[in-house]
Amino acid sequence: MRYKLLLVAGVLLLCFLVPSLAYAEELPAVTLNIQPTDDPKKVADTVKLLLLLSFLMFLPAFLMMFTCFIRIIVVLSFLRYGLGTPHTPPNQVLIGLALFLTIFIMAPVYEEINTQAIQPFLNNEIDQEEFFARAVVPLKEFMAAQTREKDLALFVELSGIDQPQNIHDVPLTVLVPAFIISELKTAFLIGFLILVPFLVIDMVVASTLMSMGMFMLPPIIISLPFKVLLFIMIDGWHLVVESLVQSFRM
Repeated sequence: MRYKLLLVAGVLLLCFLVPSLAYAEELPAVTLNIQPTDDPKKVADTVKLLLLLSFLMFLPAFLMMFTCFIRIIVVLSFLRYGLGTPHTPPNQVLIGLALFLTIFIMAPVYEEINTQAIQPFLNNEIDQEEFFARAVVPLKEFMAAQTREKDLALFVELSGIDQPQNIHDVPLTVLVPAFIISELKTAFLIGFLILVPFLVIDMVVASTLMSMGMFMLPPIIISLPFKVLLFIMIDGWHLVVESLVQSFRM
């Protein structure tokens, strides 16, 4: 029986492949016309284009590490855990909400980058080196505004560099990890404040069930509707999003 199934699968595969091969034989041959060049400028432009395409592979990581995405997604995860609904809203919804909130919050930074770096570069007024030098300035200012001095001083000391005079003298290899741990600390503080009301509801429900002798009934079954009702009554999504947006100081 197994051999018959394999034979049928082989025949079906041939039925699909033979017409494709016959059609491929009728197509004109396509050849790559690669011409060597001795022009250093063309070689340099090709290498720069290759590096730029390779850079785009790391764009999602840069989006998370250089923006407010970390704080938003961590706080939303704490909120979902506090509600007691580990799969509602789904991960896709939380990530989408965090992404669009990130775009909303980072819009002024993008406008500054567009004015100072992108438009002059597209108009051939500056070269690539000057473009990256200008584009990183608004990002540094944004990250510095959210980074605690203690965290920044830690990585400055660990890196062994000279004490910077201003934020523009701090390299990204020092500023980014300091920004990340500052964002995580802030997100955990906000998450703690979100979890406290839900914890109170869980404790009240658990104490009530124990006093009634209902030891076998899980408290989460009773507390979940109350937590969802409380969250709806106080317009929780509005409050959480408003607090998140206002927590980014510039």
